[in-house]
Amino acid sequence: MKKLIAAAISATVTFGTAFSSLSAKAADIRFKVPQGDIIGYVGDVNGSGKVDVADLLLLSSYITGRKQLEDDMRERSDLDEDGLVDGFDLTLLRQYLLGEIPPDPIYSETEEFLEPPIYPLYGSLPSHDDAKLAIFYVDFPDCRYSYEPSTDEIERIAFGDEDSRNKNYPFESMSAFYERSSKGIMDLDGKAFRYTAKHDKVYYENDAWKIKLIDEIMAENDKNIDFRNFDGDKDGVIDAILISVPKAAGDEEWWPCAGGYGGNNVTRYDKKYLGHIITGNAEINSLTDYRYFNSTYLHEMGHCMGLPDFYLYGDQEDFEGLHGSAGYALMDDATADFIAVSKLQLGWYRYDQIQIYDPDNDSDQTFTLTNAQTNEGNCLIIPYKYLDNNLQSEYMILEFTSLDANNKYVKDYYWWRNRGNGIRVLHVDTSLDNNFWYRSYNYASGNDEETDNNNGRRFVRVIDDAEKDNLYHTGAVIDGNISGFHWYDDNGRQTVDTGLRITVDSHSGNSYIVTVSKV
Repeated sequence: MKKLIAAAISATVTFGTAFSSLSAKAADIRFKVPQGDIIGYVGDVNGSGKVDVADLLLLSSYITGRKQLEDDMRERSDLDEDGLVDGFDLTLLRQYLLGEIPPDPIYSETEEFLEPPIYPLYGSLPSHDDAKLAIFYVDFPDCRYSYEPSTDEIERIAFGDEDSRNKNYPFESMSAFYERSSKGIMDLDGKAFRYTAKHDKVYYENDAWKIKLIDEIMAENDKNIDFRNFDGDKDGVIDAILISVPKAAGDEEWWPCAGGYGGNNVTRYDKKYLGHIITGNAEINSLTDYRYFNSTYLHEMGHCMGLPDFYLYGDQEDFEGLHGSAGYALMDDATADFIAVSKLQLGWYRYDQIQIYDPDNDSDQTFTLTNAQTNEGNCLIIPYKYLDNNLQSEYMILEFTSLDANNKYVKDYYWWRNRGNGIRVLHVDTSLDNNFWYRSYNYASGNDEETDNNNGRRFVRVIDDAEKDNLYHTGAVIDGNISGFHWYDDNGRQTVDTGLRITVDSHSGNSYIVTVSKV
């Protein structure tokens, strides 16, 4: 982490193309929702449990304008899954009744969370279920803390309960932040330990991997700590270790960073290998002032799970990866929640919260986007050419982001941003680099050859990327006139017309309705 800059035309109905009802023609969309239990059949308009003549009469009356249908009836009436209820559906229903084709079953929505696409990568901290963090609060004989909390106090700061009244909220605790962001699927816990290094600070410097300090801490504490307690997913690897040193240690050698252990990779403690290790000089200023400590290391734990930085590497003066009112993200400036692409890769959506635009459906497709800072927060994926089984390809992803919950600090940190609620559109390419040693994101910051020094493809961009209000609100139209709303060409430039127009139709409470149309 770098330094932060602080057949009847008279009656047709259109409704959203849901993830579980994609057109079978969309062969290139390979990512599918698991099927639940059969709860009915398409064509059973009246919901009686069978497809019969009564359904034919009801559908015919609706199409001719003599009857209205409830929403669930309309969904069961869209036999060809084109988003319309019309004469073509009536024709298919007649074929059902004649036994020429069987009715399609309707499955219950699964409440399962997405299996994290990030898991094949090299991260060691699990994003689902139990995740364990060992915190070592370390100083040196010649470099001490100005304020030194007890280990119990460090544990309350890191692993304490949710408290919206805490002045550090939403960074009142690491565990509470992750619980909100993950919709409760990630349970971070751990222990804190105090340690003073054997040598002065300079002894451990000029070592990017901090191997001498890590090896010393682990060896000295091995007899007192059972490291089996820090393997939450029981994969034989310690989930993550945080070594925090005093701010006075300086930024040159001790700026916060995270990565795999750089020492002897066969070393084990209590039969557990070392996973990702964070080192840094973010410290707790007092028991009421520790926001920077938590937000910094929450960002670094994102790396421990496998996420890349969003900010840009190099010597450029402006290294923010995302700009404007849509440009706040934990993996960019460490002041806000994880954004949609991060949550998607971490598996922090239920399957029913992932909506996918069907490119083979020429009709307008309407979707509801729910506040991303709630447990019902969802997203919309618009794929380019194909959608990889693990959601690791090029696509646009939309979410309704707000200044609630984990984004609450944004309005304090970015006081000049007068709007922080609206539709955010991200252009991502989450393709993997499958090299010999480990898998990583091909277009992550720092991979200059692939990203053309940040000028080409990148893991994530926000469209209309500028220091202005680039969130979208009711009445907004997003099309080829918007900078960045294009696919990448062969040279990695955003020049390929999407052929789409997104209209932000309405906003009510915790939801926006958007329509995607072909142009």
